[in-house]
Amino acid sequence: MQIELTSKAVSKVKEILAQQEPKPAGLRVSVVGGGCSGFSYQMNFENGSNGIDKVYEFDGLKVFVDQASLMYLDGTKIDFLETLEGSGFKFENPNVKTTCGCGSSFSV
Repeated sequence: MQIELTSKAVSKVKEILAQQEPKPAGLRVSVVGGGCSGFSYQMNFENGSNGIDKVYEFDGLKVFVDQASLMYLDGTKIDFLETLEGSGFKFENPNVKTTCGCGSSFSV
């Protein structure tokens, strides 16, 4: 099982992480129930692994993913986009079957 963060996503997370005090150990990426299509993505700073997490490292950035979320995130690529309309993290998930109209939730 694998996830990928682009260099732009890693740079942005590291930039935000550097502003946190105390400095967290890394980023947690998870899938939570909710939204109009059933699931949504969540990103939070984390102080460490809970022992059963899959831990990825991208250019020195630790990314923690719990076992349940890993099933839904396998093969996902996370990018950071900056456009005229706004900026944010974009998840390209090959497991998604449908998304809601606003794009903030999905079903598998």
